[in-house]
Amino acid sequence: MEMKVLERQLGMAADREVLRKAEELLHLCRMEFDAAAFGIGDVCQSVLCFEIACSMMQVPFDRQKGIKLSGLSDKAYNRSLTTVQNALGIRTSLNVRELATFCSRYKERFLATLPEARRRSADFDHPVFISVTFYLCARKQKASIDKAKLMEVSSTSDPEFSNVTASMTDICFDLVGVEKEKSE
Repeated sequence: MEMKVLERQLGMAADREVLRKAEELLHLCRMEFDAAAFGIGDVCQSVLCFEIACSMMQVPFDRQKGIKLSGLSDKAYNRSLTTVQNALGIRTSLNVRELATFCSRYKERFLATLPEARRRSADFDHPVFISVTFYLCARKQKASIDKAKLMEVSSTSDPEFSNVTASMTDICFDLVGVEKEKSE
């Protein structure tokens, strides 16, 4: 699929550098990696390369539109994205911007589930929210993190940390969810 067409379908503004990077990644992907062997079609491959390019250029990408265009489920899309990134030798980095984006998305989604009366009293200023965000993003990046030290620094109890972790994982699995390893 041509990247300019894909960009329009994703509803993104024209950015020549992102388009060039996406085309370069797609070319590399076709040369280095047999996507068909992993069940990744041409359109999906283009969407994945476009998302990787946006990530590299720090341009916002609407993953839900990307998933819809790819024709895959959320889990299959995430698995395919990881496969393509690994095949191309691309490591995603975690930065403060991504942490802030995740925090704000969680807050929006969480508030949407509350009745109007409780929305006004919701308090996201407690350090546990930032600590859990950092913890989940680090876990998604497969970075080792000392959970006990993080709880100590944020003055958070284990049950509180666990409750917020479960809530964030449930509400924002598409952003920070890590698939469990299957035991044999």
